[in-house]
Amino acid sequence: MTTTHHPPQTRHAPDEPTYEDTLRTLSEASVTRCFNAFVDVPWDDPAFATGPDDLRWILPAIDPIGAHPWYRSLPREEQIRVGRHRLTAMMKTGSQFEQLLLLGGTQFLMRVGNGNPEFRYFMHELTEETHHIQMFQEFTNRVCPEVSGAPKWLMLAIPWVARLGSLTPALFFGIILAGEEPIDHLQKEVLRHGDPHPLMERVMAIHAAEEARHIGFAHAWLEEHATGLGAVSRTTLGVLTALAMRLGYDAIVIPSAADRKAMGMPAPVAREIFGTPEAKKVRRDVCADVRMLYRRIGILTPATRWAWKALGVDGRPSRYRGELAPS
Repeated sequence: MTTTHHPPQTRHAPDEPTYEDTLRTLSEASVTRCFNAFVDVPWDDPAFATGPDDLRWILPAIDPIGAHPWYRSLPREEQIRVGRHRLTAMMKTGSQFEQLLLLGGTQFLMRVGNGNPEFRYFMHELTEETHHIQMFQEFTNRVCPEVSGAPKWLMLAIPWVARLGSLTPALFFGIILAGEEPIDHLQKEVLRHGDPHPLMERVMAIHAAEEARHIGFAHAWLEEHATGLGAVSRTTLGVLTALAMRLGYDAIVIPSAADRKAMGMPAPVAREIFGTPEAKKVRRDVCADVRMLYRRIGILTPATRWAWKALGVDGRPSRYRGELAPS
């Protein structure tokens, strides 16, 4: 499932921006609206202090753990402790996913030819990812440094998965979306409906602003290049992306075994929390934009959709990127 890194080819409707236009717009936006992890986050502002008794660490009901009777029955001090651990574990896992993107992205860029505008934009993106990693790690260090983050299987897989950046870039971009879409979706839900700690709110707002470009590039790259794959490669991409979406979502949303133990969450409680119809709906909703893209480029077909259904990531595709899921 290899993809040649040829210069972009123009395939677009007359009233739509070309792929080159999209790359130019993304690159210019990365210059005019960018953030620095240690300039744009007021880490030492007293209003952003991360005291262990702050009630704002209590998980809101929009979090599946926060809504569960097990959590709600805990003493207030335990709710704060578990909430701090839960929120920080998701930040730490986000940092680890960003490092996977960085490793694979540099390998991808090594094969991009001179004159290809993809190089400039994707290098902007990787630069932004380094600041995201710094933000997430600094948050972890200050709020709950004892978290583990990603499950062991993912940490072992990262060096191998990163090689896909040069070996099979179409699948690598599918894996990028499997990490970026869940984080982006869940952070936006918190920003819309939650009342997060101001430090977490600032970190998430910066991440969401730049992540929109990163997701846009992954969509545009796949739309430009994946349509040229052969039938077998397209089917393989559709099936493996479904697997990546399920694994990526679970790694980000479900605390690892080490973090569940540290939080004091019994295994039956975890299975109950993340096995409810509501939790399964959130997982399907997170994948809606990718389903839209894959249907548009002819990869979400009867030959691949069985995998999306089997893995619990199927459902109605979005009508447009960022469409809010129906309640």
